[in-house]
Amino acid sequence: MIVLGIESSCDETGVALVKTAEGSPGTAPTWPVLLAQALHSQIEMHQAYGGVVPELASRDHIRRVIPLTESVLNQAGVQAAEIDVVAFTRGPGLAGALLVGAGVAAGLAAAWRKPLLGVHHLEGHLLSPFLSQDPPSFPFVALLVSGGHTQLMQVNAVGDYALLGETIDDAAGEAFDKSAKLLGLPYPGGPGLSRLAEQGDPRAFALPRPLLNSGNLDFSFAGLKTAVLTQVQRLGADLPARVADVAASTQAAIVEVLVKKSMRALAQTGLKRLVVAGGVGANSALRTQLHAQCQTLGVQVHYPELHLCTDNGAMIAMAAAMRIQAVPGLRMGRDGAFDVRPRWPMQELSSHH
Repeated sequence: MIVLGIESSCDETGVALVKTAEGSPGTAPTWPVLLAQALHSQIEMHQAYGGVVPELASRDHIRRVIPLTESVLNQAGVQAAEIDVVAFTRGPGLAGALLVGAGVAAGLAAAWRKPLLGVHHLEGHLLSPFLSQDPPSFPFVALLVSGGHTQLMQVNAVGDYALLGETIDDAAGEAFDKSAKLLGLPYPGGPGLSRLAEQGDPRAFALPRPLLNSGNLDFSFAGLKTAVLTQVQRLGADLPARVADVAASTQAAIVEVLVKKSMRALAQTGLKRLVVAGGVGANSALRTQLHAQCQTLGVQVHYPELHLCTDNGAMIAMAAAMRIQAVPGLRMGRDGAFDVRPRWPMQELSSHH
């Protein structure tokens, strides 16, 4: 089975093809494989505005999605007639941006007379490590750190997810980006802050670790952003000389909270496998510290390859293919109708299993 996946939830247009592999009964599951993918990032376009402009994002998706689809079909040497399912990101995300991907996917599915499947964006991130060279196996704890989302989940199987803890205000990605903006770094600030942090002292400023000792697995990063603002104001004219130290101290606070809460989630569930997914999963300080902690505890840690950490079509095609494999008789659209869910709690997915 070949699945075409389209991702358009925010500022990346991604298209990919995956193919399910036939496993023998009684053997370990054989996960779908990536045939081809293409991605266009809108970062440069939004840089002038210091953040994503939803209307511009939607218009750019319209321009990119068909050429990217053609490119992926050519790369893989696949004809439209060979595609079995068309999948798209149904939510969460920017309403206009989601509608572009959903509308194109529905149009292609209707024209090709193929079934249509809407995918949860975060389920795409959650299952993206199965595309990597070293895929995990179920069950595992997942640290999902993607843009506006920071969650810890127990993942027992495809569609069987238990929320362990989540952010009650700003997510880790937002804390990186908003702190970077306070330091005068260009959009998107997170990667720039991480690069700058490499030249600074992570112990230079004692920034708060919100909810670190809360006794639960929830997160909160809004107070950290306020503390960074206070520190920037205190430094005043001295900020340029100390900016790397502020960046390093900010990153150290975010990473410490993510690492300690992840270790607590492993202890609480008794699981020995951790999967890190989403854009912040590309952060090298986070990877280094998680790796060190997991080695000490005898826990296996899995990350998607760096190019699969950002939003992409491969994770959407993969999540669709894995869900189709896992749920016999899964209901899919066949009449060209579609909808999007800009706000879509992930807890609803388990009930759809």
